[in-house]
Amino acid sequence: MTYATTRRSVMAGTTLTSAALFAAASPQAAGAAGRVIEERRLDDRLVELTPRSPALGRTIPVALLTPRGGDRRRPEDRWPTLYLLAGGDGDHTMWTGMFRVQDLAELREVLVVMPVMPVFGFWTDWWHHGAGGPPRTRSYFPREVVPLVERRYVAGPRRAAAGESQGGFGAPGFAARVPGLPRAVAAFGSPVHPIQHPELWLSGTAFLGVEGPYAIFDDPWHQWRVWLDWDPYYRAGGLRDTPLCLSSGDGRPGPLDDEEPEVRIPGTEKWEALLPDDVVSVTEWACGEGTREFSRRLGELGAPVTTHVHPGTLTGTYGHRELRHALPLLPGGLRG
Repeated sequence: MTYATTRRSVMAGTTLTSAALFAAASPQAAGAAGRVIEERRLDDRLVELTPRSPALGRTIPVALLTPRGGDRRRPEDRWPTLYLLAGGDGDHTMWTGMFRVQDLAELREVLVVMPVMPVFGFWTDWWHHGAGGPPRTRSYFPREVVPLVERRYVAGPRRAAAGESQGGFGAPGFAARVPGLPRAVAAFGSPVHPIQHPELWLSGTAFLGVEGPYAIFDDPWHQWRVWLDWDPYYRAGGLRDTPLCLSSGDGRPGPLDDEEPEVRIPGTEKWEALLPDDVVSVTEWACGEGTREFSRRLGELGAPVTTHVHPGTLTGTYGHRELRHALPLLPGGLRG
C-alpha cells in the first residue's frame, strides 16, 4: 500500500477551539502544573519526572529525552518539542523500548516528552455519567504537562505530537481544540472516529475492566453529543492548517503481526460475522475504517494529510515503522 497525500489550498474559516483550554495551555497559566516531587536522571539523555497531577488525582511519571547537548543550552533558548502520547496501557517506556526513539538522528536536537496516561484513560476528561472528576486526561496534557516542561525544561512553542492507539486519538483531538498545540500530528493504529462503531469501543472497555463501559463518554445513544464532541472526525475543522500523518492496519494479517491470534472481545461477534473472512482483527479494522473516513474529511477541508492504511492487526509493531515514515512530516511543526 502506498502513501496518499492530500493537500488543498488552506480554506478560510472558523477554527474549532476551546478558549479555556487554550488559556490553560499557556505556560503562564497560574497553578497549571502540579509540583514535581521526584526527578531521576536515568542516563545522559533520559530524565523521569514524577509530578503531582491535580487533573488525575495522583502522582504520575513524565519521561523526557533531552537533546544532545541539552544541558549546555542557554535558558533563554527554547527546544522544539515532540510529545509522544502512550496507548491504552499508559506505558511511556514503549517509546524508548520498542520504538527506540533515542536512536533517531532526526530527534537529536529535539526535546521528546513522553507522559504516562492512566490505564485506558483514552486521553479524555471522563464523563462519569455527568459527574466528571478524575481521570481528566485531556486537561492533564495541556494544563499540566505542557506548562511543566516549558517552565522547567525550556520546551518551546514549536510543538509536534504523535501517538499510538489511544495516544493517536488524543493527539489530533488536542490539535483540533487548541490552535498551535501541537503544530503537526501523527497517529498510528488509532480510533480517530469512535462514534462510527461505538459498540466496538464499549465492548472493548468492558472487556478490559474499565470502570463501567459508559464511564468515558457515556451512552452514545443518549449522550451522543458527548461522543461527537470528543470524536476527532467532528473536530476536523480545527485541523485545516495542521499537517497530519495518519496510519493504521486494516485488520488483515500483515508482515509484522504476532503468530498468536488476537483475543476475541465479547460483544463484537456481529462484526466478526459481517466482515470479510481475511479480517482477523475487528478492532484494527475499525481503526483502519475510521482512519480512511477521517482522512477523507480532512481532505475535503483542505487540511494537509498523509494517509497510509496497510495490512496489519493490533498485535503488530507497525507504529515503530510508521513513526519513521512520519518523521519527515513532524519537523514541519518544530521549525520556525
